[in-house]
Amino acid sequence: MIVKNFYASAVPAGIKYPDRLDLGLICSKTPAVTAGVFTKSLVKAAPVILDIERLKQGRAQAILVNSGCANACTGEQGMEAAKKTSRLAAEALGIPEEMVQVASTGVIGAQLNMTAFETAMTPLVTGLAPENFEKVAEAIMTTDTVIKTAYRTIALSGKEVNFMGMAKGSGMIMPNMATMLAFIVTDAQIGFPELNKCLKSSVTRTFNRITVDGDTSTNDMVLVMANGAAGNKWIDDEIPDDQQLFQDTLEGILKELALKIVADGEGATKCITIRVCGAKEADQAEQMARTVANSNLVKTAFFGEDANWGRIIAAMGRCGVRFHPEQVDISFGDILIVKNGTGLGTASEEAAAKVLQEKNITVSIDLKDGNACEEIYTCDFSIDYVKINADYRT
Repeated sequence: MIVKNFYASAVPAGIKYPDRLDLGLICSKTPAVTAGVFTKSLVKAAPVILDIERLKQGRAQAILVNSGCANACTGEQGMEAAKKTSRLAAEALGIPEEMVQVASTGVIGAQLNMTAFETAMTPLVTGLAPENFEKVAEAIMTTDTVIKTAYRTIALSGKEVNFMGMAKGSGMIMPNMATMLAFIVTDAQIGFPELNKCLKSSVTRTFNRITVDGDTSTNDMVLVMANGAAGNKWIDDEIPDDQQLFQDTLEGILKELALKIVADGEGATKCITIRVCGAKEADQAEQMARTVANSNLVKTAFFGEDANWGRIIAAMGRCGVRFHPEQVDISFGDILIVKNGTGLGTASEEAAAKVLQEKNITVSIDLKDGNACEEIYTCDFSIDYVKINADYRT
């Protein structure tokens, strides 16, 4: 798929390792309405700080992204490096420096290899083409094992509108807007207030509902660029159907990418949905689901395919939400394993253990105390997760 007037390129710059794609560029032919959501961590990488300031104008024309170095906790030198890389891209593209967003992912604390950027910038810009989106998705991978992309085409006011999205993330994942980056481009015509509102709402229900290991990165960001090349009528409250369709499409892309991150969690063998229903309030359901999803004991039981519901109800008990344990039902897939707070015995546990052999699993918790229902998406916690992170820097 091609999104009108967007171009992409990726090259092996040698930022950390030789002969692997590690520097990517996404560029619009014209300035695009751009919105972003960033990590809420107090420790923010230089690119995040720079992008937040530049996005106050609600416009951007290019995204320059590298893997191999996070450029986080690098002081004034790191900030100057972020600015210099954007300047190099801007000069090569012939656009204002303030129109370049920058993103980095990799090891925290290391300074950027500026020589790699200087040497690679010309071939990077020369290689810009509409069909190179997947190459950029490959260039931003670190411990990821698969490329994560998503595509959509819809009709808005009689015009074909296209979307392309990419993400990277495998470990340090519990975005609070881990190392997680996502970029979405569309040729839709939409104003900044509407795009910003759609993005924030979509992130709340997608990227902020996933957890691999409970860690939030210094570099998390989601950027959406809309250049208006599709020529549809402006998306606003006067055309509510178009606005809702745009919202649903963007959220669908973000959810697809979010679930791909969970499925590719470091060492993960299963993708798990924790669904809490019957709560009094939605935030209580989310809080309980998140606590269960982040429990190492629960996650290791999933890996071992052990239907140990005791670990689940124990996590519920410490989540800070008041509920009635004697009313709780818990199911693994379609198998009811706990009814009214009491286990249903060996036969149900054996049936539930078979559910845990599947790749995609849903754990349903019914509190029977209200109508609120929320989901959090997670993965199991395997031996390989420890191996990957024990020697990540080497």
